[in-house]
Amino acid sequence: MDNVNTGKMLERYCALAIGVTYLLLGLAGFTPALVSLPGSSESFVSLDASHNAYTAGFGYIFGLFPTNFLHNFVRCAVGLLGISSFTSASSARIFNRGFAIAYIVLAIMGLLPLAKTSFGLMPLFGNNVWINALAAFAAGYYGLIIPAKVMDKNVAQNL
Repeated sequence: MDNVNTGKMLERYCALAIGVTYLLLGLAGFTPALVSLPGSSESFVSLDASHNAYTAGFGYIFGLFPTNFLHNFVRCAVGLLGISSFTSASSARIFNRGFAIAYIVLAIMGLLPLAKTSFGLMPLFGNNVWINALAAFAAGYYGLIIPAKVMDKNVAQNL
């Protein structure tokens, strides 16, 4: 298998891995047994007990990742996009590049006091910062750096 096909497969598998990871995290956020509220016997803030959209479904997936219902929907949607982009190298590259840019921004927002709740919509703080940053760097590497390396190699071989 030549460098071009290897690079394209790596891009596709990166999109698939990110898609599966985020889909599983999103689904786990909807599973009460996998979500907990620190210092409480409740698994998450129920809809009838929530005062606004941010607190609806608020809890920690596996006790690690802060989430709410909107965040779970977003994770599921991103996961499905990543999985569906696996079908072609060009769609995987577009997904990886878009994901890298968006999730680096989200990771940075999670570090800022005013933006760590995405302006009152969903939690971006805590361990979300690290998982978003790591996934964004992986997507950026496979969506930007690997294609550039493969292209440089092919140009050098053609000279």
